[in-house]
Amino acid sequence: MNEEAVVSGAESAVGRYKQLLKRVLDNRPSGTRQRLAQALGKNRSFVSQIANPAYATPIPVQHLQSIFEICHFSHDERREFLELYAAAHPRRHMVVREVPRQRTITITVPDFGDPRKNRAIDDMIAELARRLARLSDDLSM
Repeated sequence: MNEEAVVSGAESAVGRYKQLLKRVLDNRPSGTRQRLAQALGKNRSFVSQIANPAYATPIPVQHLQSIFEICHFSHDERREFLELYAAAHPRRHMVVREVPRQRTITITVPDFGDPRKNRAIDDMIAELARRLARLSDDLSM
């Protein structure tokens, strides 16, 4: 099997689970993509990219739990997605099954009236959440 065939096979496998994500997102209320982007700490274009079957870039495993929760995957949709994800990424199969549960919290912070200051506080809170996640990973080892 040549290298191009291997790449196109991986792309189509990735495309299958992305197609499912796109279908789920298309059936959710307006604003779901924005909420997902915020939960992932990314911009909305990142969500469009990870939900586009034409892009072969895989969805990072650490985002799966947030995707399932924000997009309200049904039990069957989640099972199907994980099967497709495992088929596309056989080496990550065990990692997929062991995705740590996460939860989303909403906090209210002051509006500083300055986009740079507001972004700075958003970044500080996101960094705190990332550090907490790393600490949780370190404690479980």
